[in-house]
Amino acid sequence: MARWRYFTQDALSGNILHPALPLSGTEFGSERNGPGSFSATLAPRWAKANMAVLEPGSALIYAEADGFLRWGGLIWDLSPEDDTIRIEAAGWSSYLTRRHDHHGELRGRGPYVNQDPCVIIRDLWNYAQEQPDGNLSVVVDPTTSSAKAGSPAEPWHSYWYEAPTLGDHLDDLVSEAGSPEYTNACHYQANGSIRRRLVLAYPRLGARRTDISFTSGVNIVSAPPITYSGDEYANVVIATGSGEGTATRFAVDPVRDGRLRMEHHLALPTVNGNDILGRRAAAERRRRQIMGQVTQITVRDHPAAPLGSWQIGDDVRVAVHNAWTSWTGWCRITADSYRPGDTPDQATLTLARADSFHYGSPEAP
Repeated sequence: MARWRYFTQDALSGNILHPALPLSGTEFGSERNGPGSFSATLAPRWAKANMAVLEPGSALIYAEADGFLRWGGLIWDLSPEDDTIRIEAAGWSSYLTRRHDHHGELRGRGPYVNQDPCVIIRDLWNYAQEQPDGNLSVVVDPTTSSAKAGSPAEPWHSYWYEAPTLGDHLDDLVSEAGSPEYTNACHYQANGSIRRRLVLAYPRLGARRTDISFTSGVNIVSAPPITYSGDEYANVVIATGSGEGTATRFAVDPVRDGRLRMEHHLALPTVNGNDILGRRAAAERRRRQIMGQVTQITVRDHPAAPLGSWQIGDDVRVAVHNAWTSWTGWCRITADSYRPGDTPDQATLTLARADSFHYGSPEAP
């Protein structure tokens, strides 16, 4: 079983503030296109005597197992809870929610026209970390993409008088289909220092995994009943692409499957080709004809999928069998949450049907 250690570090100097915190009720995890979270409790007497090592907005906290860093982020809140103090933290990207563009256009880097969003994301971090006392030493991956932000008619702007948060800009840049994806990570470097990283991926985070799986009776501890939704079902997909009025790109993909006709509108305003639009409509129709999805499972450490063997964004085969139904399919891990206090160690995974995602640029087939 993994041996867990939790420690804190000063955000600016990098000095270790406390090497081993006596935490309980610990739960932490990462997510797709978000900071992830960390929570734990601590005895008030201990916290009162060591408040400097837990200062919100100044101290970083890490979870380590077997010499490997499993999570890192900033402490944001300390709050009394019954006879304990609760610690709440979030990953590196949460820092951008407390930073603003007060110079405008990221200090002259913008506006952007047909720019790769990966470039703008790196510019966001460079702008944030070049300000006095703003360097969190986060390294953004040198990823490139074929996605575009801004157009000659509508450039991508960051106006100083709107004082936008850099976190809002980051969310905007990864919000559309075909955009890059990110998650937060950290690891030890050869010299023992800690590398804080924004994992930036295109066309997707993770990969399709055939070496691990989750199955009821093997490593799935619990799973909610499978959800079957008529609101999600469709056997006709109407897709619209670029253009306005009668010049709008348009495609319809219908099928007669013996069921009542159900239609779904798929809006793809950046798609310029009718052939591409037709393929996207067909893919969406096939996805919506398949009923049922698993949204969350709790798994235990097991050779079929040891804890930590997956990455955020991975597609994994999931088989859920319970008193209500049996369901098997490919699911994408969009978030995870570890609970080291359980025996054996467990993790809760947030899932989405893998075919709900289009991996690639909006122009791709």
